[in-house]
Amino acid sequence: MRRVLLPTLIAGIMVTSVTLSACGSGSNPASSATGSKVTDITIGLPNSAPSFANSDVAVAQAEGYFRAEGLNVRVDNLSSGVPVVQGIVGGSLDIGASSIEPVVNAAAQGSPVQIIGSYANKLTVSMVTPTTITTSAQLRGKRLGIQQIGAFREVMTRMVIEGAGLTTSDVSYVPGSSSAYISELLAGEIQSGVLQEEQVLKVLAKDSKLHVLVNFTQADPGYFYGTYVVTKPWLAAHQSTAEKFLTAITRAHRFMYQHKAATVAIVAKNTSYTTNVISKAYDVLLTQEGVFPVNEGISAARISGTISTMKKYKILTGTAPAESALVSTGPISAVVSKLGAWKGNPLWN
Repeated sequence: MRRVLLPTLIAGIMVTSVTLSACGSGSNPASSATGSKVTDITIGLPNSAPSFANSDVAVAQAEGYFRAEGLNVRVDNLSSGVPVVQGIVGGSLDIGASSIEPVVNAAAQGSPVQIIGSYANKLTVSMVTPTTITTSAQLRGKRLGIQQIGAFREVMTRMVIEGAGLTTSDVSYVPGSSSAYISELLAGEIQSGVLQEEQVLKVLAKDSKLHVLVNFTQADPGYFYGTYVVTKPWLAAHQSTAEKFLTAITRAHRFMYQHKAATVAIVAKNTSYTTNVISKAYDVLLTQEGVFPVNEGISAARISGTISTMKKYKILTGTAPAESALVSTGPISAVVSKLGAWKGNPLWN
C-alpha cells in the first residue's frame, strides 16, 4: 500500500435522532442515579452514520457516565459538521460535534460559537483512490466524493488538490453521504473518498485495486480535528451542564484506552462494523495515534496553526478569529482538575 505523505498537508438535512437515556431505556427520568435532577441535552454528531471517531458518546452512554452526571442525552446524526454548527447557532442543539473548519468559519462570520472540548483532536481519516492514482496531481479530471462544500471531507480533499497545484475547477465534486463512499468507490462512481479508519479497512479488504493515497494523520499530525462546540450565551447559562458533559466524555476516552475488548464491542454495535474491523481500527486510532484526548486536549498552538492552514488554502470565510476568543478552556480544565490529569504516555493530551 503506497501512501503519499504531503509536506504540511499538501495539504434541507436528513436527520437521524436517537435518545441516549440517562437510565438506558429511552425514558425521560425525573432524577439521576444519585437522586439529583436530570438535565436533558441534545447533541449533534457530524455523520449520517456513526463513526469510530464519534463513538465516545456511545461509550459514555454504555458505561453509565452520562447517567452518573445526571444527563439525559438525545443525539441527532447530521450529514456533516456544517449543519451541526448551524444547529448550535440556531438553538436546536445544545452541544455539537464538528470538525474545526465549520466552527472557525462560523466564528469568522460573527457567530458566537465556542469550542469547549474535543472528540478526536487528531485527524482520523485517509484519502482512498484507485491504485492507478499514485500522486495527488493525478486527481485532475477525476470524480471526487465529498459531503458538501465547507464540510470536513471536502476541506481535506481541497487541501490535497490545491497542494498539488490544482483547483476545484480541475476536478468534479460528487456530493453524497459519507456512508456511501465505500459503495461508490467500489463501483467506480468516484475516484477518491476521504474515509474514516474503519471505512478504509473495510474498502481495502473488498478491493485490492484501491489504496491509501494520503494518510492525513501522518501528513499533518499537528492539524486539529474534532471539536465539541456550543454558543457563548448557552455556555454562560449552562456552565455546570458543560462540565458534566465533558466529565462523561473524558471518562469515556480514558475507558477506551484501558478496555480494548469492551470498547471494540460498543463501537462495533454503534457503527455496525464487524468487531474484526473495529479491533484493527482501535489499534491505529488509540494504540498508534492516540486520537482521543484524555486531558484538556484543546492545544492553543495546534488550533492557531490549523486556522493558519485554513487561511493558506482559502478555506477561511471571513476574518480569522483569535484562538483565545474561539476556545473556552474553563469547563474542561475544571473536569481534569476534578478527575486528575493522566500522565506517562506521550500520546495522551
